[in-house]
Amino acid sequence: MTSTTYSIKGMTCGHCVNSVSTELGGLPGVTDVTVDLASGNAVVVSDQPLDPEVVREAVDEAGYELVG
Repeated sequence: MTSTTYSIKGMTCGHCVNSVSTELGGLPGVTDVTVDLASGNAVVVSDQPLDPEVVREAVDEAGYELVG
């Protein structure tokens, strides 16, 4: 298992958190997603390390921006 923290820009409410959680949770190999609105961070637990570009695309699809 791999746990990675991503910083996400643009989230302002609970709906934002749900959108990001849904998109990241749908990625292959992801077993858990925790999104913290206050910090703007998402912790993603997966079977293997995720391709950063795949994560970026999922966050973009939710309507937000992956920082870094």
